[in-house]
Amino acid sequence: MTLHTISVQTVSTLRNLGARAHRRLLERPLAAALLLLCAGVVIGGGLNATGVTRLQREVASQEQALDSTRRDAQRELNALAARLGELQAQANRLNALGDRLTRIAKLGDGEFDFEGPVGVGGAEPSQDMPARQLIDGLDGVQAEFGSAGRQLSVLEALLFDQELERNAVPSRSPVANSYITSRYGGRADPFGGGSQFHKGIDFDARTGDPVMTVADGVVSFSGVRSGYGNVVEVDHGNGYVTRYAHNSRNTVKVGDLVRIGQEIAKAGSTGRSTGAHVHFEVWENGRVHNPRKFLGEIGATRG
Repeated sequence: MTLHTISVQTVSTLRNLGARAHRRLLERPLAAALLLLCAGVVIGGGLNATGVTRLQREVASQEQALDSTRRDAQRELNALAARLGELQAQANRLNALGDRLTRIAKLGDGEFDFEGPVGVGGAEPSQDMPARQLIDGLDGVQAEFGSAGRQLSVLEALLFDQELERNAVPSRSPVANSYITSRYGGRADPFGGGSQFHKGIDFDARTGDPVMTVADGVVSFSGVRSGYGNVVEVDHGNGYVTRYAHNSRNTVKVGDLVRIGQEIAKAGSTGRSTGAHVHFEVWENGRVHNPRKFLGEIGATRG
């Protein structure tokens, strides 16, 4: 092997070593800076091995400080993300509560929109927000959400109580798509026996038509009464009792809970009756009332 060959191999090896060293220096910029500094100082003759060791320790300390800063920043971001999740959950709850209130209060479509964005604006230029100010702002929003949620919950309870009260007052016809055939008060006896006081209202019906309760309540009687035939009586718990008579058959029993509009019997002509119809009475605290003032939905579609 010639000297020239050895020289070429030596140059190639040095180049490879230099390339690897260059790549390592690029991967660790702090180490590269330290190496260059050390090289410059050593070349200048002003740094010994002790100084190099001290600089290495300082660089290692700075890297640890950077890692600690990164971890602290990530913890703060994670905490803010958790707070954001809580606020989003509270916002979803308020939206759902608002939708329920809209339905309970029977507000018109579009009167309240809980999905659309809120309009905001401002002419002032923006600037960086300190982390402390952001956290304080999140605290304020969460407090406002909590207060709004409590107020809306109270309002929901009040509206729900009002709805229950409305549903416990007779407010609709006991048979769908019908008309009145005999009114409340004095009338001629249909059986030809002079005059009589009619305690309720008669509605035209076909045998088997659904007889519906006019308010929420509990069935207090289901059976036969003299002159009335098959009768269902519903106690609405607020002094009101409604009576449905001349049924072909009753479909509920004493103690059943019934809701407004629920079927409780089938129309018929049992008892003292000239033909199929629904006899309807309203009693309040033991006194009979004209049912006409309570009826609000006469003319609904017959089922």
